[in-house]
Amino acid sequence: MENSNKIKLGNVQRTLLLPLWGRAVETQKRKPLLIDNTAVSIINSIPYDFSVIFKNISKSVQYSWIARSIYFDEKIKAFLHLYPEATIINIGCGLDTTFDRVDNGKVHWIDLDLPDTIDLRRKYIHESDRRHFVPRSFFDKSWYDKIERKDNVMIMIAGVLYYFDEKDVKRLFNDFHMILPGAEIIFDYASKLGIKISNKKVIEKGGMDDSAFLRWGINNIREIEKWDSNFKVISNMPIFKEHRKNYSLIQSLGMYVADMIKMMSLTHIKIY
Repeated sequence: MENSNKIKLGNVQRTLLLPLWGRAVETQKRKPLLIDNTAVSIINSIPYDFSVIFKNISKSVQYSWIARSIYFDEKIKAFLHLYPEATIINIGCGLDTTFDRVDNGKVHWIDLDLPDTIDLRRKYIHESDRRHFVPRSFFDKSWYDKIERKDNVMIMIAGVLYYFDEKDVKRLFNDFHMILPGAEIIFDYASKLGIKISNKKVIEKGGMDDSAFLRWGINNIREIEKWDSNFKVISNMPIFKEHRKNYSLIQSLGMYVADMIKMMSLTHIKIY
């Protein structure tokens, strides 16, 4: 890997490199909780200096990316068990490789992100008959025309909604209601305190500037049911709830504290 940064992305888009690095590091452990060989391949070939991330990002933050990936993998696999030919839409896909881990040979997949990110993605990840890349903002409603099957849709939104104001999140969910009624959505979110801490511990220490700061936080995810009666929370949990047992006592204690302040949580909702 070249020891330079030749990736031309906006500051928010550059944060896609953080979880990619986290998955690659986990994969190379002796007993990994997640195996993502595609992430390892990309990290070894992409022209970006990951030394700042390596030196400054805490292990607990890295663990949160792994916990999130495992949660999404499990939710998507369960959905595909019910609907093998379902459509999965990955909003703000970055260099995410979930498809490689959950593909059942029948799923229809859409990876959506801004044009510069999709251009980068195409250098390392390939499209197929069932996996399509769409270079659009998710606020550009023209991307919905790319969905061939609008029944049995699950939307995954990993590490994206944080970067927008609440009014923007409401607008996106309202679009889902109008265009994809019945869709199920899985995403991560943080409390308002979690947003403040993340901006210090992740964005700044990861070498990003303040234009990449996180913005949307919500203390109780069931507040979204008050936004619109068509929004229903199916399940919700703190990010480390299922994983604290996999780590040392000290690490587990830190994860417990993070869960108590809702540093990051995972939720599954349905929009009718």
